[in-house]
Amino acid sequence: MVLLGLVAFSVLLAKVTLTPSPASEDLVTSNLRPGRSLRQYAEDYTFLAACKQAGGNLLLGVPFGLLLPFFVPRRLRMIRTTLLTAVAMAVVELVQGALVQGRAFDIDDVILNTAGALLGYFVLGRRISHRYYTYADVPGPSEQRDEPKPKPAPGPKRTPGKAPRPLLDRLRRR
Repeated sequence: MVLLGLVAFSVLLAKVTLTPSPASEDLVTSNLRPGRSLRQYAEDYTFLAACKQAGGNLLLGVPFGLLLPFFVPRRLRMIRTTLLTAVAMAVVELVQGALVQGRAFDIDDVILNTAGALLGYFVLGRRISHRYYTYADVPGPSEQRDEPKPKPAPGPKRTPGKAPRPLLDRLRRR
């Protein structure tokens, strides 16, 4: 079910981010300086348009925070989710800038998308994935089920740190 959600989200992400925008071709420029686009939204856009731009990028990252925790190991889950989102969104932005007409790479989009993933992770993703693995009795991606330990072979019982009695007798005779 989660895999299906991730596939559906990927299709939606591709449709939203990789659709050409010929009307914006002369307006769009690449941005490698963090905060530059955000300042431009605040200065050049109406409040509603700025909220739409920034909020849209923030919301676009939320599904990563909800779905990726199901696929990454529990140890360092938040960090791995954040890094995977940042890498995925950087790749999307690079493809946009290189191949899609009327679109450009924008580091602020990567930052906002990653912040959205963190928001999704902290609001719901962490709890949902934890409950799934706890109540479904399904081991996480890196966790293994506890297997019964093999019973020790029959023989004389030994106390850890003490040598067997016959060995002590032999050492004393020398």
